[in-house]
Amino acid sequence: MKILKRYKAIAMITGAMLFVACAHEDQPTESQLDFSQPNKTELDKWIDTSFLDPYNIKVYYEWNQNLVDNTRYLFPPTVEKVKPALEIVKKIWIDSYTTIGGINFVKKIAPREFVLVGGMNLNTTGTRTLGLAEGGQRVSLFQIDYLNKNSRPDVTEFIHTIQHEYVHILNQTKPFDEQAWSKLTPSGYTTSWYVEEIEDSRELGFITSYARLNIYEDFAETASTILTSSEEEYDAILASITDPAARANIQKKEAIVVQYYKDAFNIDFYALRDEAQKNTDAVLGN
Repeated sequence: MKILKRYKAIAMITGAMLFVACAHEDQPTESQLDFSQPNKTELDKWIDTSFLDPYNIKVYYEWNQNLVDNTRYLFPPTVEKVKPALEIVKKIWIDSYTTIGGINFVKKIAPREFVLVGGMNLNTTGTRTLGLAEGGQRVSLFQIDYLNKNSRPDVTEFIHTIQHEYVHILNQTKPFDEQAWSKLTPSGYTTSWYVEEIEDSRELGFITSYARLNIYEDFAETASTILTSSEEEYDAILASITDPAARANIQKKEAIVVQYYKDAFNIDFYALRDEAQKNTDAVLGN
């Protein structure tokens, strides 16, 4: 009995030794996974110090198929176009809100990711999608390769997209008075906004044709158009409207926007507009 136990014990020990030996032999001599960190370029370092470190905003400019719509013909931006585009974002959007809203404003409320795309995002309706805000966390910006930093129309269109998408993020944080807004021009909204001329839309009380999609785009378009226009340019828009009721409705929408910024964030909206215009001039002067 004791002998059998001894043999059994020896067999168990031998089996264990064989198992350990086999397990050891099956292990690779070195890891097959690449844990090395890619070397950061000067552009990467600049993005870190300008966006990631102070504002916790990650910028993606290298191609990542998980961040874009793969049913569209899209491609990454030319590397040389990335920094000029981001300088516009930093100077006109971040710096303006930081100066007027406070040093922590953008740190607290901001998309956490920017995705830059080089080409146009074309729709079947013949329109272009200039930007997308997804869940308040990611903003995708298109046409980076076509952006001319020295062109006021280019810079205005580009920053209009960012201002528009950021207004959506602000609205997700604190909603505007939807009930009051929806009473102003209820019959003018249409899913076919893209076939409407901007002059006709303004005669119906909308600052742009895209504003006619729904009240949320209307609010964002009203705010972003004012933010990307000088006081004189905005006054010229109002003066071009011949229908007094339409002009009055746009001014009522403007008043709701101004009050919203004051009540929700304690921001002087006109001061923000003037700061954005000053920073736009600075960008174009470089």
